[in-house]
Amino acid sequence: MDYKDVILGRDAQIDDCVKLGYRTGRKIADHTLRIGDGACIRFGSVIYGGSVIGNGFATGHNVTIREENQIGDNFNVWNCTTIDYGCKIGNNIKIHCNCYVAQFTVIEDNAFMAPGVTIANDIHPGCEFSADCMKGPHIEQGVQIGVNVTILPFVRIGAHSVIGSGAVVTKDIPAGSVVVGNPGRVICGIHDLKCETGLTDSPYAHILLHGEEG
Repeated sequence: MDYKDVILGRDAQIDDCVKLGYRTGRKIADHTLRIGDGACIRFGSVIYGGSVIGNGFATGHNVTIREENQIGDNFNVWNCTTIDYGCKIGNNIKIHCNCYVAQFTVIEDNAFMAPGVTIANDIHPGCEFSADCMKGPHIEQGVQIGVNVTILPFVRIGAHSVIGSGAVVTKDIPAGSVVVGNPGRVICGIHDLKCETGLTDSPYAHILLHGEEG
């Protein structure tokens, strides 16, 4: 396949009706799309020019990834999800169906988003200065985010936290927290959670949090 301004790694599987290197109307320095080895890009996906995506990239159907994103290896994104421009996304990230990741969001390694997660980045929509103030949340490594969670701008979610389904995260969350509700509140630490099936006493016993190594 011959795509203009696209550098595609080895062993790519590209379905029909995929658009690679879609040219944004924004003024950006480099419109080249770079994708590593082993990509699997499914029907209906549109990947804009101007982003860098690592090895092992896979999409579901009808995924949109905008320009000026820096994305690591083994990024898996499911059907009908949009990654807006200017995001930094780490390695081994999984984002499920019908999610929206706003501009200038940071997601560190090994994070997961369940279906319907919505991320915001504008603290005062409609203001003439809002475009200059936009900043998405910073989601640290290993954070697990449940179904239909909303995360507001500027929030930082600490490593290995678990955000319960339907929560609205309005403020910073310490590492290793379990968060529920609207507005989201910390109800316990991840090591306090018990497995309701009885298969394990502590589902997160394997996780060491910052400061626990000693």
